[in-house]
Amino acid sequence: MIRTILKLGVVLIALGAIGGYLSYKWIFEPNTNIEESYELYISSQSTFNELKDRLIQDSVLSNPWTFEQVSKLMKYGPEQIPSGKYIIEPGWSNRDIISTLRIGRQTPIKLTISTSRTIYDVIKVVADQIEPDSIQLAELFQDTGYIKGYGFSPESVIGMIIPDTYEMYWNTDSKGFFSKMKSEYDKYWAQGDREIKLEALGMTKNEVSTMASIVQKESNDSNERAMVAGVYINRIEKGMKLQADPTVVFGVGDFTIRRVLNKHLAYDSPYNTYMYKGLPPGPISMPEKSAINAVLNAVQHDYLFFCSKPGYGTQHAFAVTDIEHARNAARYHRWLNKERIMK
Repeated sequence: MIRTILKLGVVLIALGAIGGYLSYKWIFEPNTNIEESYELYISSQSTFNELKDRLIQDSVLSNPWTFEQVSKLMKYGPEQIPSGKYIIEPGWSNRDIISTLRIGRQTPIKLTISTSRTIYDVIKVVADQIEPDSIQLAELFQDTGYIKGYGFSPESVIGMIIPDTYEMYWNTDSKGFFSKMKSEYDKYWAQGDREIKLEALGMTKNEVSTMASIVQKESNDSNERAMVAGVYINRIEKGMKLQADPTVVFGVGDFTIRRVLNKHLAYDSPYNTYMYKGLPPGPISMPEKSAINAVLNAVQHDYLFFCSKPGYGTQHAFAVTDIEHARNAARYHRWLNKERIMK
């Protein structure tokens, strides 16, 4: 009897040792089947089973069963799991993987936003890089009550987004993204002497962004933009209409227009600066930093007019009088006719 009990004890100890050894292997030994870093995106509504199926489908795990067992042991799942973008490295154990996912140790993304013509163009770019879809973002950016609390309107809010590369988490929601952009906007304006120059111009930030967007469309030459900005400032100070062709194009909504015709000038829109004095309701594109700086550092001169010079370059001919401007414009129109650019 005693011998039987001893044998049973030895067996139990052996089984315990084997179980302990297997548990150790399941928890601490490598369980990845990848040779380079694996990017894992977990949406806000994902479940543990969906996650496990994806890791199996992408052949990330060497042994999916041990991953599931250790997940239970470490109390990860089956309820909703932390969303985000995660990096799983080669040679990671179940413990490494689950610890990272369980506490939500995300890897930030680099979100790049380049200048775009409309807020919807911006939204499409952003929706491809973070979790919220374009519908969620569009609804927020057109929520007049919400964005008014930040000092913007649906027409001006595109000026809040400064083209740059930003670091944020992939699962940032639409309001989180909006808040991030407003914070970066405030940070941008607080840098250097921008606030001082803004006050000297007697313009608001929204007005500068709007003028910068027009200047940006008028000239691709960063050295010339400050001259163009000076013309618009002179016209505003004299109570003249801006008569900016890019605003007419924006109002018409046909961005293929290369030559603004009388029918376009007759199109009634708050963006038609041939019809209405002052700046339009908001930017006609997302202004680049260089365009904003061009307005803040506008060249002081007496020019009231400018038009493109003949050729495919970006230079403009500036004029003080309408007679001089008419001669410059006639030369440019003759070149357009010669090149058969009719619309």
